[in-house]
Amino acid sequence: MTDHTYRILMNGVTGRMGYRQHLLRSVLAIRDDGGIPLPDGSRVQVEPVLLGRNAERLKRLADEHGVAEWSTDAAELVAHDDAPIYFDAQITAARKDALLRAIGAGKHVFTEKPIAASVADGQELVRAATEAGIVNGVVHDKLYLPGLRKLKRVADSGFFGRILSVRGEFGYWVFEGDGQPAQRPSWNYRAEDGGGMVLDMFCHWNYVLENLFGRVRAVTAKAVTHLPQRWDERGEPYAATADDAAYALFELDGGAVAQINSSWAVRVARRELVEFQVDGTHGSAVAGLFGCRVQHRVRTPRPVWNPDEPTDEDFLGQWDEVPDNAEFGNGFRAQWERFLLDVHLGRPHPYDLAAGVRGLRLVDAGLTSSAEGRRVELPEGGAA
Repeated sequence: MTDHTYRILMNGVTGRMGYRQHLLRSVLAIRDDGGIPLPDGSRVQVEPVLLGRNAERLKRLADEHGVAEWSTDAAELVAHDDAPIYFDAQITAARKDALLRAIGAGKHVFTEKPIAASVADGQELVRAATEAGIVNGVVHDKLYLPGLRKLKRVADSGFFGRILSVRGEFGYWVFEGDGQPAQRPSWNYRAEDGGGMVLDMFCHWNYVLENLFGRVRAVTAKAVTHLPQRWDERGEPYAATADDAAYALFELDGGAVAQINSSWAVRVARRELVEFQVDGTHGSAVAGLFGCRVQHRVRTPRPVWNPDEPTDEDFLGQWDEVPDNAEFGNGFRAQWERFLLDVHLGRPHPYDLAAGVRGLRLVDAGLTSSAEGRRVELPEGGAA
């Protein structure tokens, strides 16, 4: 059988996420494993073309990983190269114009989130993609995490009964950069460059909530800049103008309430860097990146509040671990494979630019809530 090779223009691969998750652990892993097998015995194979601004870093990556082509002239390649797919992992501020150029050139597009800096810009992208008739996708990596896949399996089984609440804790301490190098790029903490916790993470929380529990009807949020000064990659101090933490309450379709704390200024006292606790009338679950544990109502203990005596209950030991029951690979690669198959088969990708706009609507509502100190309802009872 003849294999089907798709050239992919990959913009922003010298950045942390673009390189580690999208190039190294997804596209190159697919290439090195011989492609994605199809039912007829053929395979979908990939051929990345590396794009960015730093020629030295691009050449080094290309040489190290056996990639034949790279370029610092992304606009030229997007306009004239016959590659059918464009991927974007640039900083948020550069994303909208790059995606519009790719869509205008008739390319299918797959992009990191947020897809743009505003709802209006996101809607412009949706209109352009619809008119062009291209397959378009937005990274929804957390839906492919083993822990959340197990959580969805639990939810779909009816285990929870009626879901009452969702509580999420996300984040870790990102070093300021003076004593130890920061683990995240400095632009993440400058609002003028597209940084900010709300803009970054509310897009994620929107698709997690709407795909597992129900669309968001209203939000009450508080965005905070806990650390007003940080040090950049050159060791120079700069003003952190973007929010580095957000505390939010989301009201969902069906009546459930979700509370999610997101912070780059928190020290971790959890099993994983993100955890969601879901409580329902029949049972509860706690899911992270990899694990998911449950407690049914017949296993629920009967604690008694007594501040005068230390408790002898092993609360954490009263939960049951959900087994893997499957081999879970890298979540980014799993979505890349789904997107590539959607392009090959000419079918819509389920997590598209319209989903990205719903995420931006939640961002906008969260920032409005924080700035004005009020509850903000989303249109049509959700984040659509």
